[in-house]
Amino acid sequence: MLWHKVWLETRSRFGIGLALLFILAAGSVFEYPVASRLITQAGGSPVTNGPLGRVVADALAVQRDFRGFVWWQWHRQNLTQMWTLFAVLLGSGGLLSRGASSGVLFTMSLPVSRNRLLGVRAATGLAELFVLAIVPTLLIVVLSPVIGERYSLTDVGVYGVCLFLGGAVFFSLALLLSTIFDDVWRPLLLTCAVAFVLALGAVALRSLPPFSVFEVMSAERYFRSGEVPWFGLLVSSALSVGLLYGAAASYEQRDF
Repeated sequence: MLWHKVWLETRSRFGIGLALLFILAAGSVFEYPVASRLITQAGGSPVTNGPLGRVVADALAVQRDFRGFVWWQWHRQNLTQMWTLFAVLLGSGGLLSRGASSGVLFTMSLPVSRNRLLGVRAATGLAELFVLAIVPTLLIVVLSPVIGERYSLTDVGVYGVCLFLGGAVFFSLALLLSTIFDDVWRPLLLTCAVAFVLALGAVALRSLPPFSVFEVMSAERYFRSGEVPWFGLLVSSALSVGLLYGAAASYEQRDF
């Protein structure tokens, strides 16, 4: 009953996210032949003066083969950005929003503890996000032979797990804020603002070694050197657990 109720409340956001990611994944595959020709025509010696020039040179060098193109366009950009957005959407509102007061009263009348209510809400959202992190990329595996390329299932698994564990912090933060504020919009906007600031920080500190959640989510270290970012995954997972614990404590103290 409770699992079904949470699924009904989140399925539209999940379904829209899955459909959009499928479209973007297919686009990444069929865009590669055109992009490959353009990169080849651009030549091998782009201007590299200044930070922007170095970024352009790196982008061209990375995308010269299919694996690099998929990482740059899909894992580093489209998937990470869209997945983060839907992590925030799935974490905001729902069972914990007073904006839907009748739904909250019905939920609170069920013979289950608040911890179970929150646990089911969190587990459902995380399960949906895991699907969004893995399944759309499988479409790249299926479609890549159409353009004469292949994509590794191992890469799908590593990138998907890094995205999920690294980015779960945004879902957890949105869920925590949803137990504090009475509406859907403040948790959503505040979490998006945090994500935006972290993204800017990752760009500004790109040449420095500190932890960056978006580098973990895109598994950049794995792409460039074959090393899984274990430390970053551990930090992100610990933050997510801490935020979920805070959400449980906050929800327990709410006066409905």
